[in-house]
Amino acid sequence: MPSSLLFLPDISGYTKFVQTTEIEHSQHVIAELLEVLLEANTEDLRLAEVEGDALFFYKQGEIPSQERLLAQIETMFTAFYSHLKLLEKNRICPCNACATAPDLKLKIIAHSGEIQFLEVGGSSKPFGKQVIEVHRLLKNSVDSDNYVLISADLATAIGLPIAYESRLFSFKLGQDNYDSKPLDYIYALIDRNMLNLSHSMTGNKVVFDRKPDYQYYKEFSVKAEDLLEFITNYSYRHQWVEGVDEFRFNKNEVTRLGTEHLCVINNKHLNFVAVTKDSEKGNLVYGEMTKQLPIADRLYQFFIITPISETLSGITVEVYWESKSYFKKLLWSLFGKRVIKGNILKSLTLLHKMVQKTPEYSS
Repeated sequence: MPSSLLFLPDISGYTKFVQTTEIEHSQHVIAELLEVLLEANTEDLRLAEVEGDALFFYKQGEIPSQERLLAQIETMFTAFYSHLKLLEKNRICPCNACATAPDLKLKIIAHSGEIQFLEVGGSSKPFGKQVIEVHRLLKNSVDSDNYVLISADLATAIGLPIAYESRLFSFKLGQDNYDSKPLDYIYALIDRNMLNLSHSMTGNKVVFDRKPDYQYYKEFSVKAEDLLEFITNYSYRHQWVEGVDEFRFNKNEVTRLGTEHLCVINNKHLNFVAVTKDSEKGNLVYGEMTKQLPIADRLYQFFIITPISETLSGITVEVYWESKSYFKKLLWSLFGKRVIKGNILKSLTLLHKMVQKTPEYSS
């Protein structure tokens, strides 16, 4: 039976990250990173299972060449750290999960050998000696959380020398005992500075040289970070924004600069993108912009949250409207501003009621 490839990317620091940070956002971050790794699969590897913080891939009856395997490994590391760079640059949320996500690391374990398959619930899963070994190799003595480890069997199969060196890889020999049996491998620590990380698109930071076209302030009996979550987590929108038939957004993504969500109103789609602007130190700022309102070329709406105490914060809503058309300017002056004002007042009233119904903040 021809040998197969077993390939296991594993997110280092997952347990501590999930246990010591905000659970919902940490889950979203891990889900995003696993999706990134799945999309970075250039070798048509089969996904056997998602194992919490890891992906278990295999390629039945085929092992990629040395060049292709190393390219696949580099592609996954590059995609992983490019996404962490994106999370860091475009972060809105101040929570510990979002703040410490860039500290996560990646290790990849690769092994080869004959595998068998077990039928479970109508699907087949690889099992056998090599499957056990590749998982045991996760528990090794490599003094790092950021590396690639290739078993001696796989290195021999693809002709990869122990002392192989390149711009990214500098392999060393390692060995660990499992069930009193030694397993040899080679490993290379990965320097993220040597990866050709993609230039992350930084979400729009908007600058205005004028006062808002409309401004309103309201206080809430809730701490600022939680109020920001109520506003930026689009799953809450239907509770405090009326007149929208449906909100569409990525449920596995923490809102950050550049994040988009779609409002469906009477079969019309309005796309909004998250933006920000400068504010006084200590404030939390979330903004969104749309180009699809009939009365404006662009409409910006900012929620500027000011912490007052541990249980009290204020929101200043600022609206900026832009249009080059005389007709649109006329529509704005006749009724547009009045409609926007009414919608904001109603939304903040509903948001206040929603916060009061939250057990932590109900009186």
